[in-house]
Amino acid sequence: MDYQKLLHVAAVLLLFVGGINWLLFAFGYNLVTLVFGSVPMLETLVYVLVGLSALYLLVMHKGDCKVCGKK
Repeated sequence: MDYQKLLHVAAVLLLFVGGINWLLFAFGYNLVTLVFGSVPMLETLVYVLVGLSALYLLVMHKGDCKVCGKK
């Protein structure tokens, strides 16, 4: 697996974590806090990585997406 594909897979997985966390947050749960709440720096790191993943996919989406990349 090449570096770009690995980065893409990691970004997508982190974006899924962020999306699921928002869904649970709507019902009063915070998955990231439940898992990493005892280590605040790790919790912050997860939020930063999810945010960076969203920015990465926002910028790289058209080049990676089979639907959006079509002319």
